[in-house]
Amino acid sequence: MSKDSLIAEFWDFLKVRKKFWLGPIILILLLLGALIVFTEGSALAPFVYTLF
Repeated sequence: MSKDSLIAEFWDFLKVRKKFWLGPIILILLLLGALIVFTEGSALAPFVYTLF
């Protein structure tokens, strides 16, 4: 299963079940995860971890 089909299947799930509120939650979780991963080795890491 490719990444495109997974995203398309998730979008179809949101449309059919009318759960559009899940979209922003998933997006925020992905952004927070990316923030933690990309600042892990930088000098900003101690400041980012204090947010959590």
